[in-house]
Amino acid sequence: MRKLIPSWIRIPVAFLIIVAITEYFVDSGGKPAFMEYTAVQLFLILVLLILIAIEAVLGALETIMLHKLDEEAKARFLAEKEFGYKFTWLKETYTKLLGQKPIEQESEIILDHNYDGIKELDNNLPPWWVYAFYMSIIFAVVYFLKYQVFNGDTQLDELETEIAEARISIEEYKKTAKDLVDFNTVTLLSDASDLKAGKATFETNCVACHMADGGGGIGPNLTDKHWILGGDIKHVFKTVSEGGRSGKGMIAWKSQLKPAQMAQVASYVLSLQGTTPANPKEPQGDIWEGEDTAEIQ
Repeated sequence: MRKLIPSWIRIPVAFLIIVAITEYFVDSGGKPAFMEYTAVQLFLILVLLILIAIEAVLGALETIMLHKLDEEAKARFLAEKEFGYKFTWLKETYTKLLGQKPIEQESEIILDHNYDGIKELDNNLPPWWVYAFYMSIIFAVVYFLKYQVFNGDTQLDELETEIAEARISIEEYKKTAKDLVDFNTVTLLSDASDLKAGKATFETNCVACHMADGGGGIGPNLTDKHWILGGDIKHVFKTVSEGGRSGKGMIAWKSQLKPAQMAQVASYVLSLQGTTPANPKEPQGDIWEGEDTAEIQ
């Protein structure tokens, strides 16, 4: 088999088989393993070098063995090797693609004129060139019909479509990426784990001004329906993030808390609506009748 298949075919085929096996066993998500992991790249390079080295060693051994054979055995070995490397179909295909006359038949296509003894052959265009030319004409006709007659999407149209799809994907991603949440995308959290985390943040940073039960101290009462800067999830999140009124409101927490933490503590604050604190502070601000103010069960 080795004599029938040359090394320039054996090495690529063996390498591609190993690459396929590597891709099958290495979990790299949607990307090829050799692009995702540097270790896989190094492994494949090493495999390729080993395959080349094996072929080089076998070739050297063949040469050494050849010199040790007698003349009859050497002739037989060379004959077998010559037979194994003949790919006549490849050579014939190449000759047909060139479309040239054999040297022996060039006299049939010599033109009458010559320049200082230099004669010109009337060769036909190579078939591959002719076929490529015909294909370019067919492509041009199809292209013209699609974009000029039937008004197909241009590259600009495709770009705008891809941008719109990318924006939708970004918005969908923001809905699940908690630390990318902002004033526009924040939603009221009702999961027990989120409210528990929000309570922990509240007890660490907010009780000094709002008391542990939200009844208010230096800061306003968080259990009634009166709000100074808005009482839905978006406004409470913005207040936590950007701070209260200039000069007399609370500080901005965006430099100390992550967006996910601010969403959790804002949701916990809204869960205090309707509860009864031990020593509630007098209402401040206006009654807020917007959404997201109901008690979370």
